[in-house]
Amino acid sequence: MTRSDPKNREDNALAFFDSQFGMDERSLVAGLDTALERQVDYADLFFEYSVIDAVSLEEGMVKSGDRHIEQGVGVRAQTGERQGYAHCDDVTVESVQIAATTARAISAQAGSTPPVRVEPNQSETRDLYPVAMAPTEVPVSEKADLLSEIDIFARGLDSRIEQVMASVVTQHRNIMIVASDGTCVGDVRPLVRLNVQVIARDSSGQRREVASQGMGGRREIRDFSDPTVWRALVEDVVRIATLNLEAKPCPAGTLDVVLGPGWPGILLHEAIGHGLEGDFNRKKTSAFSDRLGERVAAPGVTVVDDGTIPGRRGSLNVDDEGTPTQRNVLIEDGILRGYLQDRLNARLMGMDCTGNGRRESYAHLPMPRMTNTFMLAGEENPEDILRGVKNGIYAVSFGGGQVDITSGKFVFSANEAYQIEDGVIGAPLKGATLIGNGPDVLTRVANIGNDLELDPGVGTCGKDGQGVPVGVGLPTLRVNGLTVGGTEQ
Repeated sequence: MTRSDPKNREDNALAFFDSQFGMDERSLVAGLDTALERQVDYADLFFEYSVIDAVSLEEGMVKSGDRHIEQGVGVRAQTGERQGYAHCDDVTVESVQIAATTARAISAQAGSTPPVRVEPNQSETRDLYPVAMAPTEVPVSEKADLLSEIDIFARGLDSRIEQVMASVVTQHRNIMIVASDGTCVGDVRPLVRLNVQVIARDSSGQRREVASQGMGGRREIRDFSDPTVWRALVEDVVRIATLNLEAKPCPAGTLDVVLGPGWPGILLHEAIGHGLEGDFNRKKTSAFSDRLGERVAAPGVTVVDDGTIPGRRGSLNVDDEGTPTQRNVLIEDGILRGYLQDRLNARLMGMDCTGNGRRESYAHLPMPRMTNTFMLAGEENPEDILRGVKNGIYAVSFGGGQVDITSGKFVFSANEAYQIEDGVIGAPLKGATLIGNGPDVLTRVANIGNDLELDPGVGTCGKDGQGVPVGVGLPTLRVNGLTVGGTEQ
């Protein structure tokens, strides 16, 4: 399926999957009717045809290239809290009916459900990622040339760079959802990610530091191959690697922490965002369960999940259940206002679906997931926030982390951090780890900057073994009294 007028998206989806697999309207109705032969609350079919390719460079040469196709259909049937799900990669009328029979058998009760009609849903006409050419259609030679230019440029920036690794991964995903409530929607989803990693070695040859950065989104690949764009990325990753050659061990203790704008929003995503997903709250396993309308954060803290931002990695025209995405205010001025919902949990909790039903592929059940999650900007100057810290840590970027959804406890490691002394940014620090509790951290927010930034487009969220692309964001933020793990000198 190629890019076209969004008003015809569903007709195009039907035409594409009919031409690709012979799945016309009659076949779709037959598949749903099979799933509905016994009493179920809801049933749907999820079709996917995706092309993914990746080119990577190491040691000055293109080392690997990969291109593969993922195709299949998943069939779901719901009765109460019970879900039956079956999938297959052989998309035929017969295989769909077999999968539907299996899903129905897992979830169904005695009784019957009236047959359904498949009618394209034309109510949603937006297109958040209109690309003229699918990123997977750009010649491999262009991608290889881009990586070679990155390699040469990075090595030329600093003689201490001894290794450069770079990759470009592109995806073009066609999906269609057909459901028992009459939903019939399709979408075409491009995705690009450019990654750069370097290894720097000091003059003695005894110390090495690794740094990596990336960028991406649902945009043209040529938006990222512009030299003025990728050179800034490479300069930044080289700067971090060489800077960390001089980093000193991070002190441990309870300190005030200033989070930089943009990617540090991953802490918000992990420590707080997952706890606001509907399934955890329906099962009352979240630290935010049954707290709607209560104060859960300091005044001024407003957290939003917005799947409608054009071109962003976490944005979608519709979620993976066919519901249009939207801007959801989760916390407003410190008060908990809502949860992120898919169809199942919204129905069971008596709430509205928020367009956050997401799945990794046709082989997975959808569940409540974030899209682009961020805190809104405040009114304070970031420089003034830093000047107000007598002794603390300035965390600019994070690497890995772990979170316990039930308790909200988290551990995050910073891959770029600095000491703050008397309001001045000092020496770079190595081994800085932030330890805390998500709900507690929200109450410790003391200052919110006016410089909200979204991440460069590299986030992937994991949950129950599924990974989906997401976005995060944050303004400069001061949090008082966080536990910092490190190594005392």
